[in-house]
Amino acid sequence: MNLSTIHHIAIIVSDYEKSKDFYVNKLSFEVIRENYRPQKGDWKLDLKVNDTTELEIFAPQNPPKRPSFPEACGLRHLAFKVAKIERVVTELNELGIECEPIRTDEFTNKKMTFFFDPDGLPLELHE
Repeated sequence: MNLSTIHHIAIIVSDYEKSKDFYVNKLSFEVIRENYRPQKGDWKLDLKVNDTTELEIFAPQNPPKRPSFPEACGLRHLAFKVAKIERVVTELNELGIECEPIRTDEFTNKKMTFFFDPDGLPLELHE
């Protein structure tokens, strides 16, 4: 078995336009496909992360809130690899996106920090 690459990660959001603005206009992910699904009454937005990985954004009507404290079983956060974490944090701050203080991961000894999407999903930057 060869499970060498992640094809996509799916995220459920509560506000389609707000999340689309965040992921496309602020984080600069390129739109691959955008489809309204009348049978489900929701939007599905596919975004390009890189040549092999996509983010799928689903916007159903009235999704339940994501439990964060205590954390629920399942996806904990998404982590994006960056070359210069300080530069990315500065760019995010200029867009009005607040990041936690940069710290060093105790296991990898790499710099890291977290910020959050409009629904509170933790997003990590990892150098």
